[in-house]
This record gives sequence, C-alpha cells and structure tokens, in this order.
Amino acid sequence: MQNNVKGIFDSFNEYLVKEHELRTEIRDIVRDIDQAAKEAAIVLQIIHSSMADVSAACAKARTIFETCREGYGKLAALIPAGQYYRYHDHWHYMTQRIVFLIALTIYLEKGFLVNRVTAAEILGLTVDQQNGFHLDIEDYLVGILQLASELSRYAVNSVIMGDYEKPLMISKFVADLNSGFRLLNLKNDSLRKRFDALKYDVKKIEEIVYDISIRGLRTEVTSPAASSVPAAEPHVDQAKQT
Repeated sequence: MQNNVKGIFDSFNEYLVKEHELRTEIRDIVRDIDQAAKEAAIVLQIIHSSMADVSAACAKARTIFETCREGYGKLAALIPAGQYYRYHDHWHYMTQRIVFLIALTIYLEKGFLVNRVTAAEILGLTVDQQNGFHLDIEDYLVGILQLASELSRYAVNSVIMGDYEKPLMISKFVADLNSGFRLLNLKNDSLRKRFDALKYDVKKIEEIVYDISIRGLRTEVTSPAASSVPAAEPHVDQAKQT
C-alpha cells in the first residue's frame, strides 16, 4: 500500500477509534442515569395503591433526580461543543421519561404543570441551545404527554381508593393540557402521533368523571384545595421547593 493511502486510512481509523470510545463513555453514563430514572418510576408507582404514601414518594423521587442531575453534568462535560444533536439519540428517550417523572412529582406536590425551565434546572440543564447541552423542547413535550397517560391511570385508581375528588381535578388539568397542545403546530411525526393519543386520555378521564357524577359521588361544592389548584406553574422557585 502506498504511503499516502496508508496515511489517509490511518487517520480514518484514529477518528473511528476515538468516536467509538466517546460513544461507549456516553452509553455508560446514560445507563447509570436510566437506572436512577427506573428507581424513581418504581418509587412513584405507590400513588396507584396508597394515598398516604404520596408525599414520601415525591420526596424520595426528588433525591433520585439529584443522581440524574449528576449524570447529566457528566454528559455535558463529555459532549464536544456544537455536537449535542450528533449524540442526542443516546439520551433523548431517557430524557423524555425523566421529564415525565419530574412533571408527575411536581403535579402530585403542587398540582400544576412544570415548565421547561424548571424541569431543565432540576436536571442541571439549560433551555438555550446556544449554551450547548440543554433540554430539547420536543423531549420536554413528549414527557408532558406521558404525564397525561399516567394521570388517566391515576384517576381510575383514585376512585378505587375512594377519592372521588381527584379525578375531577385531573380532568380539568388534562383538558387544559389538551387545549395547550392544540395551540401548537406539530411537525414532528412521533410527537404528533403521541399527541393524537392525548385525546384518548382525555376521553378516559371524562368517562370516569361522568360515572362519578351519575352515581352521585361528586360533591356539589368544590373543595378549597381543588379550586385553588393552578393549571400551570406560577413560579420556577416554587416548583423547585421540596
């Protein structure tokens, strides 16, 4: 092989080796973050079987998010400047799941929708693409859509546990969420398909509320807690409070 040809392919090989090593490091970090996210998901499943343990589950999930935050810090330090989307496929599904878990935790604690800025800050990220490693807007939106599906399940199990007010609150919250998404001109195919599933979540919750109403289980006077629950996050710092 001629020296100039060998030199060209040696440079290619060096690049490929470094690329493989970088992706291996990324996968190792992502695996650790994903494991923490699974632990948070398991902790939060208690909401479907015990109303008394919800606060403790949220507090535990918050500590797990700190582990996720450390992992994202490692990723941010590892990814070369300007190459976020080159490696985005390694963590975007995981990030969507973690945004969902954060949104669920804050809804359970405060009763409102976490905004993108707060979700990013909990993970030690920014929302500005110019700053490098950030919380992608589509990852945030998909996470919020996952929240709607989980809340429809939560509404069913709340009735089973004898809480007939919570489905009414969830119904209003998810209806507001649906209205918000309808304002968006969704071009991403996967995001649009996920949004299409939201109407089934809305319908499922509406049927639960209807069943509660016709059985006379719905209270005529809305409780102060229910009437005072905001649909959207009033302030970043308030949402970050434990």
